[in-house]
Amino acid sequence: MNLQELNAFAIAGKVDELNLISLEGGIYLLEARMHGAAYPLSDASGGMFHLRSVEHAREVLHAFPALPFNLVHTSVHDEMCGLGASAEQSLKVPIAFRSAWHN
Repeated sequence: MNLQELNAFAIAGKVDELNLISLEGGIYLLEARMHGAAYPLSDASGGMFHLRSVEHAREVLHAFPALPFNLVHTSVHDEMCGLGASAEQSLKVPIAFRSAWHN
């Protein structure tokens, strides 16, 4: 799904939530969840649409209707102290769709 398709689905009210997935190396990927299925955002050439930060994602999504928005860390044991390397669950944290710094 590309950015224009995602916007059309969001306007139509078909997007349940957006997940910004944090990967090692400061890479973020965006996925839309619709009816229990994940749809990753792709760029113009069909590759994964890479984002630099939460603020970059907010800039890209500024014209979209407000949606539930989550930051997902896929390897919790790398992000949090006290969890063993065998932990397979991801950490999903709701974040504000709009930045408090911009109107």
